[in-house]
Amino acid sequence: MNVPKSGYRVFSANSSVACTELAKKITERLGVELGKSVVFQESNRETRVDVKESVRGQTIFIIQTIPRDVNTAIMELLVMAYALKTSCAKNIIGVIPYFPYSKQCKMRKRGSIVSKLLASMLAKAGLTHIITMDLHQKEIQGFFSFPVDNLRASPFLIQYIQEEIPDYRNAIIVAKSPSAAKRAQSYAERLRLGLAVIHGEAQCSESDMADGRQSPPCVRNTTGHTGLELPLMMAKEKPPITVVGDVGGRIAIIVDDIIDDVGDFVAAAEILKERGAYKIYIMATHGLLSADAPRLIEESAIDEVVVTNTVPHEVQKLQCPKIKTVDVSMILAEAIRRIHNGESMAYLFRNIAVDD
Repeated sequence: MNVPKSGYRVFSANSSVACTELAKKITERLGVELGKSVVFQESNRETRVDVKESVRGQTIFIIQTIPRDVNTAIMELLVMAYALKTSCAKNIIGVIPYFPYSKQCKMRKRGSIVSKLLASMLAKAGLTHIITMDLHQKEIQGFFSFPVDNLRASPFLIQYIQEEIPDYRNAIIVAKSPSAAKRAQSYAERLRLGLAVIHGEAQCSESDMADGRQSPPCVRNTTGHTGLELPLMMAKEKPPITVVGDVGGRIAIIVDDIIDDVGDFVAAAEILKERGAYKIYIMATHGLLSADAPRLIEESAIDEVVVTNTVPHEVQKLQCPKIKTVDVSMILAEAIRRIHNGESMAYLFRNIAVDD
């Protein structure tokens, strides 16, 4: 197929069937063919990429969905980006619907900010732009030295609520922790529904150690300088579990950006059932659903888990029929088209709240 020098090509950085499914949907919507390349693992587990066509002077979009083997997927993306860079591609744009390591975006004790490291690696490999969706923290965009378009899945999830949940007007939007209250409030305001927040010992403790305030350990140094007396911090004590808001006789819809370890969601569902909710839905952008998540969901009080196809989860759907998928290839394809044509991206963010 002859492509003009000023044209663009779309490649998939992963050759597995599950990971190329989203790439094929995007190229079908764009009306282009998926670029010819081979991505595979050598016998010693090294990643190898062979680009089978000329990319000189063209804008290249690399679609990389992140399967369970996160580190291999990252290497595939880095190696492909560098291969395209050395093949004289004009621009290399990564389409990474779920950005890995996004939870490691704050300093924790003596750890590292891995999101910043990954951003630097992608820039060094040759990427000049990234399209992603629902970053765990929007501040991650500041780690990059090139433009980042952080798309939102909320319009698709809200449409699912309106079309697929019977009597959704009798629903209430639930935040499973105070840290998720802003996102839940945004959904509630657009759906004209009430809001409830779960607060107490079941909330995620990530924020308790995210900013390094427990490092170094709070121990008095008796051998050092004794003239400085710092006040001791009192240990945090979480209150008993509480649901702020009335969920009795209502459909409870818990919203979040990532559903991975489902323990918190299962515990939240049990509390909501005890408080009188008669149906419980989970809405999330990225369905990682690691470990025993399908089994735990199947055995829980949760009626349905709705996620987008930013992450492959076909195996989990076979294990748990409660898991449903919303396709977001439309907005990813439109973002690619607009970037290539030099059009404004503002249309894709219309009516999108800052807290989404």
